[in-house]
Amino acid sequence: MGKYFKSQIIELEERLRQAMLTSDVAELDILIAPELIFTNHLGQLVSKEQDLEMHRCGVLKLTELIPSEQHIQLNEGFSVVSVQMHLLGKYNDQIIDEHIRYTRVWSISSAGSLQIIAGHASVIKSYIISD
Repeated sequence: MGKYFKSQIIELEERLRQAMLTSDVAELDILIAPELIFTNHLGQLVSKEQDLEMHRCGVLKLTELIPSEQHIQLNEGFSVVSVQMHLLGKYNDQIIDEHIRYTRVWSISSAGSLQIIAGHASVIKSYIISD
């Protein structure tokens, strides 16, 4: 398998970001593994097909997806990405304005290509500590 190059993972992450922004289901299908295990910010498991369907039917419509604090760990046979995203848009006609931390694992999937095989999302909450 070998190690992946950081530039390769950065490119895949950007392709994913653009596909999410435009609800490009064909591109998302290329980037997401059939065996995806994704835990959303509510602790629910989401399959590849469920993810694609949210974009396909317009339940999720993002207008901005701004990345920050991206960390990439290259390993033998897989890479782990942790990135903070500021999401703006709508989900089921509810306004989204959240900062989310995503962790994604990129590896050769059962389809034989480099895809996201696992992921997790957490809402980032700001806490004000007073004296």
